[in-house]
Amino acid sequence: MRKHIQHIILLLVTLNTLVSFAQKKTNDTINTGVIDVVKPYAPSISDAFKVKEVPSTNDDEAIKKKDIKYNIFSFPVASTFTPAKGKAATVEKAKPVKLFDNYATLAVGSFTTIVGEVYLNHAINRTESVGGYLSHHSSGGGIEGVQLDDNFLNTTLHANYTSQLRDLAWTVQGGFQHQRFNWYGVPQSQIATALNDGVNPEHTFSNAHFGGDITFQDTYINSGSFYFRRFFDDQGSGENRFVAKAKVDIPVNGEEVSTAVTIDYLGGTFDRGFTTTNEVEYGNITVGISPSYQLRQDDLTVNLGASINYLNDRATGDNTLFIYPNITATYRLVNDVLIAFGGITGVLIQNSYYDFATENPFVSPTLFVQPTDQQYNAYAGLKGKLSSNMSYSINGLYKSDRNKALFRNNEITLRQNQPYSYGNSFGIVYDDIKTFGVAGALNVDVNRNFTLGIKAEYFTYNTTNEAEAWNLPDIVGSLFLDYQIDEHWFAGANLIYTGERKDQFFLNDGVTATTPFTQTLDSFFDANAHVGYHINDQISVFAKANNIANNEYQRWQNFPVQGIQFLAGATFKFDF
Repeated sequence: MRKHIQHIILLLVTLNTLVSFAQKKTNDTINTGVIDVVKPYAPSISDAFKVKEVPSTNDDEAIKKKDIKYNIFSFPVASTFTPAKGKAATVEKAKPVKLFDNYATLAVGSFTTIVGEVYLNHAINRTESVGGYLSHHSSGGGIEGVQLDDNFLNTTLHANYTSQLRDLAWTVQGGFQHQRFNWYGVPQSQIATALNDGVNPEHTFSNAHFGGDITFQDTYINSGSFYFRRFFDDQGSGENRFVAKAKVDIPVNGEEVSTAVTIDYLGGTFDRGFTTTNEVEYGNITVGISPSYQLRQDDLTVNLGASINYLNDRATGDNTLFIYPNITATYRLVNDVLIAFGGITGVLIQNSYYDFATENPFVSPTLFVQPTDQQYNAYAGLKGKLSSNMSYSINGLYKSDRNKALFRNNEITLRQNQPYSYGNSFGIVYDDIKTFGVAGALNVDVNRNFTLGIKAEYFTYNTTNEAEAWNLPDIVGSLFLDYQIDEHWFAGANLIYTGERKDQFFLNDGVTATTPFTQTLDSFFDANAHVGYHINDQISVFAKANNIANNEYQRWQNFPVQGIQFLAGATFKFDF
């Protein structure tokens, strides 16, 4: 059978070869035939012989491991070592500083100077507390070359109550202040006249104030406050001011716009004008709204906002609307090392008799009071940290003020019923002024025991109507340092520099008149230092020296200051 199959296979291969040759030989004729297959081919595979994976050899007995037995010969060893018991290392702990809630200070010095201050704070319970302070600073005067009284006094009393609840905190406060000054800055040419007229240069200021504030947690209304002050003098002048503020977050399309709302009322009277006997009234009310939206992306922070203010002038009845930009930005160029900042803002400044008298206590009670329109204040600069304990800032600014208030020496009218009419007082004039300035500051905090700060500013002014920007310095600088020498000793110093200023001088004796001229006030340094010693946690003693250079400079024209002054005193801290 196998032989027949082989013959059939051989026949099929031969036929296939002939057919292929015939197709190549002629493409138009194909010979057909019939092949009978008797049985299909069924191949089979015979069994294969497999080799074992692990062959065996006759030498297996030769490579078997032999058992090895070890014997250890031990013998005792004499030892005199005795380990000491472990003891944890101790860390020297600094003695905790005892903090007190209250203190009292009293000091006396040259020029019959007395300085006293008492600060009190008492926690009623975990959520309520009351506090207050009383301060007094007076001097008997005695400035060299001054022939009129030059003493002064400043006493302040203040009290407050605070409540801290879960969702809000609120405070109410009130106080009283009394000040006494003298118009002693009579020009040399008018001293004899003033003495002959028996001028009493003394004048006083007093004010009583009351206010409060409230802060909310997790609400759209963030905070609110109000403040009322009554300010008056002994020349028949009086002023009322009421300020209410609120800060809210207004939701807009899923975002929050921070909005500040302000209501500012001012009203006051002067018994007379400087050259007239008519009563002078002034006052206005302003309503302002300032929305602001903050954008943050990586190292850039931008605050986009504006300020809208409505002003109603009670004296003239005029209504005015002011719109100011309120845009600020910061960009971290190199982490905290180099940060660029800038902005352009504007504000309606509410001037007041209180503010003028606080800055210059020698103003006459005959002022013309109106607000200042600061149209814009554009600034840009760099700030950052040079190291972990040293920071810096440098910037430039350019601003425009309409009706900027300037102090200018009053003309001489020589009226006996006006002790401020001898060229020894200041009035207010207004002008449109553009200011360019550059400033720089450096702060060093070596450690908690030593701090140092330096600041300097330079300004140039461009006036519209006035000949000069009266009594505005071109350079202002300051340096301060505090040093905790050791646990007991401490010291500090500060140096203030004020550049040249220009003021105007009038002469009008009722008979002749001269053209006013400009007078330049010299620049000056004011150096001060102090040193102290902590006797214990509660008692400290100290000594101060002011105006160390003994320079009787003039901050205001014809008003020299006290020369070198010494002061010594003690501070007592306590609880009750």
